[in-house]
Amino acid sequence: MNRELLLALAEKYDSPLYVYDSEKIIKQYKRITKAFSKVKKLKINYATKALSNVSVLKVFKNLNSGLDTVSYQEVLLGLEAGFKPEDIIFTPNGVSLEEIELVAKLGVQINIDNLSILEQFGHHYPNIPVCIRLNPHIMAGGNSKISVGHIDSKFGISIYQVPHIKRVVENTNMTINGVHMHTGSDILDIGVFLQASEILFDVAKQFPNIEFIDFGSGFKVPYKEGDISTDIEELGKELSKRFNEFCEEYGKDVTLMFEPGKFLVSEAGYFLANVNVVKQTTSTVFAGIDSGFNHLIRPMMYDAYHHISNISNPKGKERYYSIVGYICETDTFGSNRKINEIREGDILCFNNAGAYCFSMASNYNSRFRPAEVLIYKGKDYLIRKRENIEDILKNQISIEI
Repeated sequence: MNRELLLALAEKYDSPLYVYDSEKIIKQYKRITKAFSKVKKLKINYATKALSNVSVLKVFKNLNSGLDTVSYQEVLLGLEAGFKPEDIIFTPNGVSLEEIELVAKLGVQINIDNLSILEQFGHHYPNIPVCIRLNPHIMAGGNSKISVGHIDSKFGISIYQVPHIKRVVENTNMTINGVHMHTGSDILDIGVFLQASEILFDVAKQFPNIEFIDFGSGFKVPYKEGDISTDIEELGKELSKRFNEFCEEYGKDVTLMFEPGKFLVSEAGYFLANVNVVKQTTSTVFAGIDSGFNHLIRPMMYDAYHHISNISNPKGKERYYSIVGYICETDTFGSNRKINEIREGDILCFNNAGAYCFSMASNYNSRFRPAEVLIYKGKDYLIRKRENIEDILKNQISIEI
């Protein structure tokens, strides 16, 4: 997205501000569907948790995408955006049977990731087919904070517990209509992904009513110049061939599913923040912005890298800065970054701000959450208003003391 447009949006809507480019979202969606075009049945379920604004969900609805959801509330957002229940899959972790029952009553596909809930659900609702989430015990990506397929992960039913799953199915007479895995984010090694896929194929063969196999996602996107990313085209070529072979072995065409989030929206997002103060210390030049980890927590929580540029002064002499926030905690977005000269009042732009950025925002320090803008077909739309003090107080109850 060009610098002039971002500056104009910051002027129009104030800062801090999230901006999303729908063209990039659409391009990424078409890229993955093209990569797997040789598969007879393909369904992409956008991972709602990455960016859950209803207007963004509508972009995916228009692309004929499905939704991957992890909470009852995300299911409701999907329905609000116009998705049919059958186009939504519910893949929670650690939720109660009661929440799963609420979702099941809506007609949404249920995905269960632990034996206890599987047995309880099968006992009460043997006529509702469910998917099972498996833990393949394969480490994906280099960051242990975002890998969820390793042996000590809380996610999924261990592949070594498949005999237990089969016993539950036998005892309850329930139907397993899908198998699922998600190893985590930042997958680079296609070989590792294909290895995990073979595990899914082996498990699927043990259940006669499989309608789909969900391979999760976790595709890596580039965060800086020269950064490596998942070769989705090569993965499409290799996995499509093997998937089609599996369908022949299984005796019917099942649906290949993915649940990408970051891959679809990360690069479509930009976060704009105003520089409040430039502060020189004995060894560091700090640029303090009108934001903090209450708006963008990924650098602090996951050591995530976001490229930061000064779009107000693109030709300024480059200097080294540490970009920090206004929260009364250590909220450093980037240390010792080489950036064009930063002045108080400049607008800084953070790239890759589409996934797990606004969706993880909070009101810490009683700060307001920022506004969101969507660029759709060349026009800018305010899709979330900036909060005010009424929003902070809305659900608080002031008592007489």
